[in-house]
Amino acid sequence: MAYTYKLLEGFQRFKKNYFGDDNKLYASMKEGQPAKILMVACCDSRVDPAILTDCDPGDIFIVRNVANLVPPCEEDQHHHGTSSAIEFAVKGLGVESIIVMGHANCGGIKGLWESENLDDSQFIHRWVSIAQEAKDWVKVNHADDSDAEQLKACEQRSVLVSLQNLMGFDFVRERVENGSLKIHGWYFDLAAGELLCYNADNDEFEAQ
Repeated sequence: MAYTYKLLEGFQRFKKNYFGDDNKLYASMKEGQPAKILMVACCDSRVDPAILTDCDPGDIFIVRNVANLVPPCEEDQHHHGTSSAIEFAVKGLGVESIIVMGHANCGGIKGLWESENLDDSQFIHRWVSIAQEAKDWVKVNHADDSDAEQLKACEQRSVLVSLQNLMGFDFVRERVENGSLKIHGWYFDLAAGELLCYNADNDEFEAQ
């Protein structure tokens, strides 16, 4: 219950800050949200995108799921929460950038790395198998690295798989090709407190 009270107390501070004497920010967003950046991030409680980037409400349209994955574009009758959010952000909000942000010590990617069987969980491992290509790539290209180095490489490579999957959505690819939309891969090293951005020119994640 103590944590619930902490959240309620936090809401009172939020209300005072944004709906008190200076309520211009929310007053300006009554009719819609102005976000021009979509961020796909992990559910992990340690990597809240708005906190990490010190953004105000309305700055970022955020999709969070296990292991910050973008699934392939699949037009079937199943439920597609992440895909529908991407569609809304791109076609509805007209975002100008999409960022996929992975992070160190990701439980979802660790589950992918350690699992050899999709049946050992009801939902999680089937979901994280979206990044199986990243695991396979690391097994080949980082075969001599330590376990920790391989896991980090898999976390980062999974970001690139998601960027690749983004380009499988026609409405994303068309906008990237005409220059109205940029896509980026980020990686937050929570142990070092560093943000790394993917540089396609040298295929590396570089500290900012």
